[in-house]
Amino acid sequence: MSPRLSPLVLATALSALAVSPMSPAAARSGVEAPAAPEPVRDLDTIVVSGVVPGPGLWKVGRDGHVLWVLGTLSPLPKKMEWEARDVEQVIAQAQEVMLAPSVSIKADVGFFRGLALAPRLVGARKNPDGKRLRELVPAANYARWQVLKERYIGRDRGVESWRPMFAALKLYEEAVEDTGLRIDDSVSDRVEALAGEHGVTLSKPGVEVVIEDPKQAITEFKQGRIDDLACFDRTLDRLETDLAFMRDRANAWAVGDVEGLRALPYTDQFEACRDAARNIQALRSRAGDLPSQVHAQWLGEAERALSNNAITLALLPMRELLSSDGLAAELRARGYSVQAPGEYEEEAPAMAGDYGEASPAAAD
Repeated sequence: MSPRLSPLVLATALSALAVSPMSPAAARSGVEAPAAPEPVRDLDTIVVSGVVPGPGLWKVGRDGHVLWVLGTLSPLPKKMEWEARDVEQVIAQAQEVMLAPSVSIKADVGFFRGLALAPRLVGARKNPDGKRLRELVPAANYARWQVLKERYIGRDRGVESWRPMFAALKLYEEAVEDTGLRIDDSVSDRVEALAGEHGVTLSKPGVEVVIEDPKQAITEFKQGRIDDLACFDRTLDRLETDLAFMRDRANAWAVGDVEGLRALPYTDQFEACRDAARNIQALRSRAGDLPSQVHAQWLGEAERALSNNAITLALLPMRELLSSDGLAAELRARGYSVQAPGEYEEEAPAMAGDYGEASPAAAD
């Protein structure tokens, strides 16, 4: 297997700078979940397949204006087909669709446009001093890495020269694939396409960072070190202990089990990877505190949409809806009504669909 790191996986880690991390204690909303709820849980390598409804919509409102929010999750079941009919009904009546918050990095050359997409193009994934993983990570963690690498990547030796963060993301990508899940933007892509089909204004809240000295920035990045050992360690932890829960979360999202999502423990190695990414000197010295910037920018856009539009549809990572310090909680603190699916009486402006039955399917 060639040592290729999917651009989307790296984008997931680095563009996650756009939103606040979800701590384990924040894996539930302000509404207390019932004691010992029964999560969606299948046998070891079984994940949901077929046509699925996904979760219901969160309702954020004030003065008769409503922001309907769809929580997104990654990874999701590989063989599922999301039935977007209810969301399409909302989009058809909306004045605007807001995509999830993001960071875009632009420069005159491809690297910093591709910091979140394709650092492999200039060798940025490799250790600057030619060292290999066994020389950089603690011996105990390297032994764990070897076991997981053999299981999910195979004998490829090229990844041994990668920075720990990039090697961890490659391992994560391969493990997710082998578990019957997928990492992609299919839900967001579908929503964006539906907005286009219905002629609805599409907004992409986020921050654009322009690198004015790309050559110097590239040099700094390639020569600099990244404090990414915690990212490496947390990724190993997650793959050793969290794959079953990862499948459970994916299944819960697919069948719309919000209580299951609230109840499941949440281990997010990307919090450590975000910390490593945000502290890359070549980026931080030029962009500042990206999470705070994007957080403020999204909230401003959400309040603008709620003020100007009768109906808006927005996408947010599920952690931003379930976390006690996420963006939904911030809107509640600002005086907006925020209700999860099942907490509001009237139906969303959508027609209930007949999805048939989602079926469990063995992972490949």
